[in-house]
Amino acid sequence: MRSTPARQRREWLLFILLIGPNLLLFGIFTYWPLIYNGYLSFVRWNFLRPVKPFVWFDNYISVFTSGLFWEIVLNTLVFTVWSVGLTLVLGLALALLINQPLRFRNAARAALFSPVVMSGAVVAVVWSYIFDPRYGLIDQLLGLVGLNSPDWLGSTRWAMPAVIIVYVWKNLGYAVVIYLAGLQGIPRELYDAALVDGAGPWARFRHVTLPGLSPVAFFLSVTSVLATFQAFDIIKVLTEGGPVNATTTLIFYLYELGFVTYDAGKAGVIAVVLFLIMLVLTLIQVRYLERRVSYG
Repeated sequence: MRSTPARQRREWLLFILLIGPNLLLFGIFTYWPLIYNGYLSFVRWNFLRPVKPFVWFDNYISVFTSGLFWEIVLNTLVFTVWSVGLTLVLGLALALLINQPLRFRNAARAALFSPVVMSGAVVAVVWSYIFDPRYGLIDQLLGLVGLNSPDWLGSTRWAMPAVIIVYVWKNLGYAVVIYLAGLQGIPRELYDAALVDGAGPWARFRHVTLPGLSPVAFFLSVTSVLATFQAFDIIKVLTEGGPVNATTTLIFYLYELGFVTYDAGKAGVIAVVLFLIMLVLTLIQVRYLERRVSYG
């Protein structure tokens, strides 16, 4: 039965009425800020002056020719690679352990996931006391074996590892829960068939568990990279980007330019760079990593 023109118009009207509010909200709170940020990257403005004179690519040239910018890019890459890598590897190891029929397994799952729902600022405050080189918990534990604690948050050598440790500790539980869901979705028959074929634990892990977890690992890799690039609260509370910019990442640099020095133009440049980096990384992951994903 063919739809009459009047019926098609009613269906289109209903579609517009249903999708219109969502598109309007996306336009106001997502797309318009994105477009306006691109505009700000071509002007010189301190949030106070009524006029925004166009400087075209001067902001981009100033940022890209700064040695500080490339140092911060390197900090961001180091923070992202180590944080994502440790989260994925440790999350898989803990998920495999907790997936075993152990006592107090549910309590262990709850304990691992609890940092995820905590405020990053609260987590950072607690860890700042743990890292204290004179009275902190780490100093007390190292003192038992005759070692001194490094100045975690005051040393350019140890500040980034400290931030990575805290970030991984906070977000590890999320990866564990996602991996657990993936493990429980792998058919038991595959393990039984592999056992019948004489496959050992490593062979079962390599040929059954890893392929079965590939969709989960792909999802976690994409979301973890995007989340790490936007990590702010832990860095803000722990180190304020220091010492000497040792833990300043692109998102923290954007905050400093926009809300400390009030340079909206350069802050807009950093925001554009962040957007492009995350877009490119996501496309690379979708294009190349998804080819290795087995959904069967």
